[in-house]
Parts: sequence; C-alpha cells; structure tokens
Amino acid sequence: MLVLPAIDLLDNEAVRLLQGDYSKKTVYSSEPEKMIQVFEEQGATLIHIVDLNAAKTGKSENEKAIRKIKDKCSVELELGGGIRSLENMKFYDGLGVSRFILGTVAVEDPSVVEKGLKSYGPDRIVVGVDAKDGYVRTKGWETNSGIKYTEFLKSMYGMGIRHVIFTDISKDGMMAGPNTKAYVELLSLFPDLQLVASGGVSSIQDLVDLYDSSKGKLFGAITGKAIYEGKLDLKESIRILSKKRNEN
Repeated sequence: MLVLPAIDLLDNEAVRLLQGDYSKKTVYSSEPEKMIQVFEEQGATLIHIVDLNAAKTGKSENEKAIRKIKDKCSVELELGGGIRSLENMKFYDGLGVSRFILGTVAVEDPSVVEKGLKSYGPDRIVVGVDAKDGYVRTKGWETNSGIKYTEFLKSMYGMGIRHVIFTDISKDGMMAGPNTKAYVELLSLFPDLQLVASGGVSSIQDLVDLYDSSKGKLFGAITGKAIYEGKLDLKESIRILSKKRNEN
C-alpha cells in the first residue's frame, strides 16, 4: 500500500483552499518542486496533484510548476482537476504526468474514459469517485449525480477501468479518520481493483487501519493536510507499511 502525498497547485504555487473556496487559500510554497523533493527523499514514489486552475476554468496555468517538478524530481505524478478530454491528457502527457485522473467527465461523458483507455492503457487512467451518502458527486462536489457509486463503478469496471481513487467527501479535511468500511466493501465487489483511499487520513494509525482492514489489498492512500500540519510523518509511515508488507 503506497502513501501518496497530495499537493494542490494554483497559479504555480502549492496551496490549500478552505472548504474549496478559491478566495480563502493558504500558500504553502511558491516552489512546489522543493516540497516534492522532500517527499521523494522521505520515500514517496507517487505524488497526487490537483490542478486547481484547470478544475475551475478547464485551462491549466501550472505548466511552469509541473515542468520544474519533473525536472527536479524522479517520482511519478498523477494529476486531476479539469481533465475533460483526450487533448487535456495529451497536454499533461507532454509534461511528463504518469496517471490522469478523470472525475466529473467520467460521469457526464464516459466516451472520454474509453478514449483515454485506448490511448494510454488501464494503468494510466484513473477514475476519481467523490461520494456522499452513497451517491457520486460532480463539479467540485457541488452536484449530486443521482448515481449510486457502486453502480457507477460497475460501469467503469466493465469499461476496463482498474485504478480508482475513492473519496468520502464527509471525511475529507476533517482529520477524523477514513471510511474504512467503504473501501472494504468496494474491494469485496471488485477484488482486483487498484483502489486508492482518499479523505480523512490524519495519522499513521489511520494508514495501519486501512492496511489491516483491507488485508493489504489497497493500492494506496492519499494524505495532504496531515503532512502539512505535522500530524503524519511521511517517512515513518512508509517505513511502517513496508515492514507490515514484509511480515505478510
């Protein structure tokens, strides 16, 4: 199980928005590549990036930051936020991004998912599922699609999707622990799904609980705020999970 440090890019800076409000941002660094160098030094092999500019407008303003990250770091990057077409994927592919996360567009226009799978294969296309009260939310969590997340995942799985990031919106940023029950349920429905947990991971114990409850079958877990606030030691968490893998 990988630990994926999360970083949000806005105007080429690493930021955190308060409850998604673009007018209420905290800038963590004007040099995101230096943050990612630290993550790499601590053992991270895959970084989760959200392009907040593209998520809002459909156009990335973070090409400079992503190029610097790829120039300075050797870790793989997965990126989401505003990827709505094959052209978007080609743009990020040109910047060296390894995995493309499709969210709202996967619900509204599944043909984009099919095109991505055909062009880049199942290991580079990731579907991001944001759920609340059992239903998929779209457009930055604001819209209830009316589709149960289990039904949505059945259709994506049938299409060939094998990599999924599942976010329990009610847990995100609350530092109150992840929804382990949902991940266990999904892995029982789709045993060979490469599932990444997102939302609520606030301590090493949360990561251990996710590992144990899923019997080591989770692909990874995303954490951001807990690292920034010093509540989760990235290097130590990677060491502990590596030790658990070796014991099993």
